[in-house]
Amino acid sequence: MTDDPNRMLAVAREAAEAAGAIQLEHFETLAPDEIHHKGAIDLVTVADTASERAIVDRLRAAFPDHAIVAEEGGEAAASNTDAPRWYVDPLDGTTNYVHGFPLFGASIACWSATGEPLVGVVHAPYLRETFHAVRGGGAFLGDRRLSVTPVDRLDEAVLATGFAYGRKTLAANNVANFDAMILDVRGIRRGGSAALDLAYVAAGRLDGMWEPWLNAWDVAAGILLVREAGGLVTDFTGGGDPLHGRAIVAAGPRLHPQIRAKLVEGPGLAGDTE
Repeated sequence: MTDDPNRMLAVAREAAEAAGAIQLEHFETLAPDEIHHKGAIDLVTVADTASERAIVDRLRAAFPDHAIVAEEGGEAAASNTDAPRWYVDPLDGTTNYVHGFPLFGASIACWSATGEPLVGVVHAPYLRETFHAVRGGGAFLGDRRLSVTPVDRLDEAVLATGFAYGRKTLAANNVANFDAMILDVRGIRRGGSAALDLAYVAAGRLDGMWEPWLNAWDVAAGILLVREAGGLVTDFTGGGDPLHGRAIVAAGPRLHPQIRAKLVEGPGLAGDTE
């Protein structure tokens, strides 16, 4: 059966590992003409496009009736509206990658047509780590089952966040949120990969994260990882659609509302003009 979640996970893991091999092949060896600008500071490399081809080709071969939404445009429509949809970020953390900073990887997820996450994989090839989850089956790093931290106070929490590429022109660029949060928490990390931030929340390496102006492919796998690790994931307003809400808050159930209460700007909040 093509929609068996365990088969979907196996294909996603194999595709992510194939992309990771491509990324390691090009890491710290990119020539100037292999790096291009999608925006003023938003980069894309030959590793991004080659990784996406490797992933999308495998998904299309295994699940020809499914839809695929991929960051660099390697998309495919579903044969019917009830088909599952794959979200592919072939190289999350491209800026890190270009600068030789090893926090990067592939993020692949499958969601049902009714908006439920089914399978998620985040593969960090340089770190040799693969985070994965199937709905209802828990979240794992390799063979180790994951759980969010029990931290329930901001002053004991280490959080992660990020800033949009268009932060110079965004009315709500997350700087005010950072200012509101920094004095009340143990620490804030800016890793440069939302997919890995979410995986690290699931693994208990971070107590929580928030970030505005994200796309579905950035967070689709991480949402499932955090939820299967016992965490809570919403948009900034507390709504249940962080996949399309352009903003995300993820943490343990007791810390999550405290993070959200500190947010002063972003999608759905004050100054939310993109």
